[in-house]
Amino acid sequence: MKATKAVSRSIEVLARGACVKSGRILVCRNRKHGNVYLPGGHVDWGEDSRQALVREWREELGVPCRAGRFLGVVEQAYEARNGPACEISLVFEVVCPGIPAARDPASAEPHLAFEWVPLKKLKASGLLPTAMAESLPRWCGRPGWAARRWRGYAPSGSRQEE
Repeated sequence: MKATKAVSRSIEVLARGACVKSGRILVCRNRKHGNVYLPGGHVDWGEDSRQALVREWREELGVPCRAGRFLGVVEQAYEARNGPACEISLVFEVVCPGIPAARDPASAEPHLAFEWVPLKKLKASGLLPTAMAESLPRWCGRPGWAARRWRGYAPSGSRQEE
C-alpha cells in the first residue's frame, strides 16, 4: 500500500512589507525557485502582524525597519510544490533608513536575493500573488485609504499603532 502525505488544511497568515523609495519597491526573490514576493513572512501564534513583519525583515535583511500603515490584504489559494496552499497576506508600509535605494541590498539569508523594482513595472517583475502586483501601486499611492480601517492584534500591555 502506497503511503500518502497528509494535506494541510490550514491557512497561512503572512505579514508583508512595501518599502518604496524613489518610485521603486523592494522585492525578494527565492534564489532556488525564482519566486518573487514582498519581504516578510509568517505571523507566529500570539504575535502582532506588524511585530512579525519587523522580526522577519530583520531576519531576511539584517537591518531594523518600522512597520507603518496597513495598505491592504490579498488572499490566495495555489498549488505549492508540496500540495495545495492557502495564504492571507497583510501588507504594511515599511520605513527602513538602513537600506539605500541606490543599490540592491544584501540578504542576511543565503536563499534570498533582494532587488528594487519600479512600481510602474511591478506586474512584469513576476511578483506573486498577481493580485498583489496589480494592487500595490494603487495602495502605495493612497496609503491612508485602508489604514483607517485596520485594527491588529495588540498583546495586553502594548499600544496599538495607527
